[in-house]
Amino acid sequence: MTGALAPVGPLGAPVVAQVTAIEASLFVFVVLTALFTALARDVLAAVIIFGAYSLGMAALYTFYRAPDVAMTEAAISAGVTTVLLLLTLAKTTRADHEAAFESVNLPAAGAAGLLFGGLLLTMGDIPAVGSEDAPIWSNPDVSQWYIAQTYAETGVENAVMAVLAAFRGFDTFGEAVVVFAAGIAALIVLHREVFA
Repeated sequence: MTGALAPVGPLGAPVVAQVTAIEASLFVFVVLTALFTALARDVLAAVIIFGAYSLGMAALYTFYRAPDVAMTEAAISAGVTTVLLLLTLAKTTRADHEAAFESVNLPAAGAAGLLFGGLLLTMGDIPAVGSEDAPIWSNPDVSQWYIAQTYAETGVENAVMAVLAAFRGFDTFGEAVVVFAAGIAALIVLHREVFA
């Protein structure tokens, strides 16, 4: 026995997970912007780079066929969070720094590197985008049940909205509470009683 069998596609050919150039460039962009955000000494620069990081993550989510997550990332993280951080910076004073980046804490960088390496080792077990080995296809009874029974169970024609509002109702309610709390925090930061 030489090892585990390779996954086989619909025509009997082995399925090989390939990283596309777009996926690799988005991944490199996200990693670099995360590093620059962590190392930037100037808070304004860190906020701007963080906004770019969030847009990169939104693009990566879109590439992985999760447009709902991508829209949330773009709206909340790249949009609202960046604006709130910039408004906070506008109401405070900025210290001038001679160096553009912080010095690297070697033990922390080593720990982060080990974690990153460990995560990279698990990448081989993740099915490729569109692969027949993805969990959604390995258990078609679950997905077919949602498609067939969503309207009967909830009365909502759109299956995605039914899952968000009915089957995951408490989770969606929790997310709405977080957005509401963020709005209240914005009003406190801006010293206003209403958005106008």
